[in-house]
Amino acid sequence: MPRAIISPSVLASDFGQLTAECKRMIKGGAEWLHMADPLSLIHAIHERKMKAGVAISPDTPSTAITDEVGEAADMLLVMTVYPGRGGQKFLERCVPKVAELRVRFPDKDIEVDGGVGPKTVDVCAEAGSNVIVAGTAIFNAPEPEQVIALLKRTVNDAQAKISSK
Repeated sequence: MPRAIISPSVLASDFGQLTAECKRMIKGGAEWLHMADPLSLIHAIHERKMKAGVAISPDTPSTAITDEVGEAADMLLVMTVYPGRGGQKFLERCVPKVAELRVRFPDKDIEVDGGVGPKTVDVCAEAGSNVIVAGTAIFNAPEPEQVIALLKRTVNDAQAKISSK
């Protein structure tokens, strides 16, 4: 007989404190956390006057984000490394997903996260990403403000180029 597993639904949690809520449930004996279907979760987040994003990992195709989910979300995130550790090498094979999502959702914020910095931002921006997450590249830079300015300029230049087509 399978053992008992209790899986609290995150829909009942305080989304403003989601990490703490999840840790509290795990500490309290829960082994799993239940995530409802994405649309229910997005709507519950919006009801709490917060923004909702949907992320895909490097091995997940962009088509995993349905049109309905993509339209409901405020932001779409393409992970360009495997989640969990900073300083990983950028996975360029993830960039086509950005372009695919940009075609499907031309007015949506599309974010890339993982291994993004001055040497990799160009391909992300040219593919259509307008939100850049850069941790190591900024925090480990001798002059972070210069890296931030370069990343922003690269995205703005790519957007201007795309708009003029």
